Amino acid sequence: MKSIKKASRWQLTPPQILVMGFGTIILIGALLLMLPIANSDGQPLPFIDALFTATSATCVTGLVVVDTGTHFTLFGQIVIITLIQVGGLGFMTMATLFALAFRKRISLKERLILQEALNQGSMEGIVRLIRKVLLYAFCIEGAAAVLFTLRWAFDLPFGKALYYGIFHAISLFNNAGFDLFGSVSGPFSSLTLYVGDPIVNIVAILLIVLGGIGFIVLSDVADYRRTRRLSLHSKVVLTMTGLLIVLGAIVILVFEFTNPATLGGLNGWQKMWAALFQSVSPRTAGANTVDIGAMRQATQFFIVVLMFIGASPGSTGGGIKTTTFAILIGAVITMIRGKEDIVIFRHRLGKDRIFKAVTITLMALFMVIGVTMVLSTTEDHPFLMILFETTSAFGTVGLTAGLTSDLTVVGKLLICLMMFAGRLGPITLAYALGPKSERELYKHPEGKITIG
Repeated sequence: MKSIKKASRWQLTPPQILVMGFGTIILIGALLLMLPIANSDGQPLPFIDALFTATSATCVTGLVVVDTGTHFTLFGQIVIITLIQVGGLGFMTMATLFALAFRKRISLKERLILQEALNQGSMEGIVRLIRKVLLYAFCIEGAAAVLFTLRWAFDLPFGKALYYGIFHAISLFNNAGFDLFGSVSGPFSSLTLYVGDPIVNIVAILLIVLGGIGFIVLSDVADYRRTRRLSLHSKVVLTMTGLLIVLGAIVILVFEFTNPATLGGLNGWQKMWAALFQSVSPRTAGANTVDIGAMRQATQFFIVVLMFIGASPGSTGGGIKTTTFAILIGAVITMIRGKEDIVIFRHRLGKDRIFKAVTITLMALFMVIGVTMVLSTTEDHPFLMILFETTSAFGTVGLTAGLTSDLTVVGKLLICLMMFAGRLGPITLAYALGPKSERELYKHPEGKITIG
């Protein structure tokens, strides 16, 4: 009996397996990026920079301390895009791909891990969902790669245009934000060369949105013609995503309209595309078509809010998620109206959903505040720039106001920690690090506290 208890004590839980799995992938990626063959100067990349880049790629963030397009060789870039694909879809999803290819049976333990990785409420139909995830991801990335290639073939040699098309299709769909245009328009330039290009903007925006709404919603939308219905989850995600994008575009357009360093020097259509793209990018994509560091402080702070909200559950993005934000807004409206239940689309939400939303938000807020406070003492930069960087890391966004390349060693380690926590989620990380929960055998007497 004692040996059984001891064995169960050492048995890893699904959250712990996810944490260890992502940590192992990051470490392997860092070691590969340190190799001289991965760097254009032929010199080994310092471990802290390799670790930062591998963490950013695996956690599909996009923050970089060295420019991807100019510093890394083809080998290094392939390592990065592989980390992005594995990190975006999840290492268990990719492992399931090989298992299905070799007709290997998916065990109960593996199904539990997949359930945790995709943030599902049950294991029912989890393998079927994985098949859909892989199909949607590869089809969307493939179609976008073709469109990007056809567009960039006018500006680049066809082979390079094809490579760029594949790289950026994977990067943007996984909401990573890594780009190779540093070798074309200068280091850390992202997609600024195509600020007014409708094809690049439309394809990139669609990739970001499709990658950010989550595979559950993609499956729901794909089946809509047959079922003629959407789940409550899909309705909330699509509504909140649309509202945040429209509101974000309007706010950015208003605040940056006369800023000569961002939208001020663009014509009418270019202003519209730039405002829309910068509104979509905080969905955790990390790409930009104007200089984020040159934006007005009001705009930067608004983008911080958008990054904190982030993408949707079961997606390649981070943040507290659109559904969490919707529940918080619903709670406020319910309290103001003097009602007892939060009702969204004629559905009442259970108290466990509300508690989880509040827990996620407060844990995320405490993490962002804590790391920002520490970085304010280690980094000699304005507070808003530090807050922007920290929130971008937690939301796995990848946008920066110009701080990333100037981070100290302590700053890089803290930002790595934030990217890691943002990709896995605060609650998953807490479950992995904390003791196993035990069911309470009794209830305490109810008490009352004056609030407000």
